[in-house]
Amino acid sequence: MLEKRDFYINGAWVSPAKANDYQVIDPSTEEACAVISLGDQADTDAAVAAAKAAFPDWAFVDKSEKMALLNRLLEVYNDRQEEMAQAMSMEMGAPISMSRVNQVGAGSWHLEGFIKAFDKMSFERDYTGTEKTLLEPIGVCALITPWNWPMNQIVLKAVPAIAVGCTTILKPSEIAPLSGLLFAEFMDEAGFPKGVFNMLNGDGVGVGSQLSAHPDVDMVSFTGSSRAGKLISKSAADTLKRVSLELGGKGANLVFADAGAKGVEYGASRCFRNSGQSCNAPTRMLVESSFYDEAVEIASRVAEETKVGPASEEGKHIGPVVSKAQFDKIQGLIEVGMGEGRLTAGGLGRPDGLNRGYYVKPTVIADVTNDMTIAREEVFGPVLAIMKFDTIDEAIAIANDTDYGLTNYIQTPDDEKRHYAARRLRSGMVETNGQGFAQGSPFGGYKQSGNGREGGLYGLEEFLEVKAVSGWS
Repeated sequence: MLEKRDFYINGAWVSPAKANDYQVIDPSTEEACAVISLGDQADTDAAVAAAKAAFPDWAFVDKSEKMALLNRLLEVYNDRQEEMAQAMSMEMGAPISMSRVNQVGAGSWHLEGFIKAFDKMSFERDYTGTEKTLLEPIGVCALITPWNWPMNQIVLKAVPAIAVGCTTILKPSEIAPLSGLLFAEFMDEAGFPKGVFNMLNGDGVGVGSQLSAHPDVDMVSFTGSSRAGKLISKSAADTLKRVSLELGGKGANLVFADAGAKGVEYGASRCFRNSGQSCNAPTRMLVESSFYDEAVEIASRVAEETKVGPASEEGKHIGPVVSKAQFDKIQGLIEVGMGEGRLTAGGLGRPDGLNRGYYVKPTVIADVTNDMTIAREEVFGPVLAIMKFDTIDEAIAIANDTDYGLTNYIQTPDDEKRHYAARRLRSGMVETNGQGFAQGSPFGGYKQSGNGREGGLYGLEEFLEVKAVSGWS
């Protein structure tokens, strides 16, 4: 078990105001792998006070100094990437090979993207000959991040907020806090001034709610479930602080007959990646009727060929889901789905040979209709629901018939169909034919998938106020 770690506040590691230990569970083994302290109101107040005190100076630190610190952070991050890979693999179950490439790589990729965007960014804009529009940091920002892509989300929030002159308090998920603790070490090693970055552990009911309601917090940036996003918004309403939300998804993947087997294989494997624990996963596969039976067979084969195993093992398998609570929720939704549709791969229980750990069978449920629970609720596990459509307009209607609107997908070589569907799909992102998004592309959704945009220039602007100044000459 790892040595117990505390909080990083005002440039120092500090002990909590009161003892409140919490065991971190390794999902591959169901054994405790670390103990952390959960904060209380006094710890939250101390972190907010440190950020508030640091803001007036940090807001006006020259851009060149901030750029130097960001570049130094990237150096530290890259030098210590193996530590980070091991931490994320142990805390949330990403297989170590994936953790090194994808989980760690997401953080460095976004950090590089922010450095490029920040370098080009201007904080003063001419409006008329005698008027300026100024972009200024919003102030003290609470950053509440999830467990499924830890470094992806921490970097997407902490780096742009700090770059533009905000000061921050990070609360990583208590389920997977080890990467957040390491990131605090990286910030300290990079040399950011005291109070600019603070970190404390806690749960949503405790520190999360305290930060959301705190009168000295100017903005909350949250990534997590839509349910939690609503609670944060309500908690923040009394102080009218800005709330930026990146929430859940129920992505539709429109697979036309001319996409062939490749489109189905990509969609199924993309659904199962990270054990299905991605808000932008294509969990609803909509298949053109003439290709439907073949597509079901292909997706089922992909599920059966997807290996599942411990996070500590090298390879291209998927690991466990993050916790017993998630495992139980997924099992319950699989059972409901089996009663609603037709199970063609996977199902209940752990995969053969795995008797301990939160492992879920990659599962395919066919003959789904959009009124079924399995089509409407975010499972957040390796579970694919397949349904059919006859026309492109029917596919678009099915895809849009959801409370969510994060990422939709299109598989067809026909440019006219792709452009027609992409325009009409109600989501913040539309990925076509497996083409990933560019560095700095805005990440965010419509409807109950949230209201924020992260990454690149859009992510930097998320933490800025707009000020009009007349008589400037």
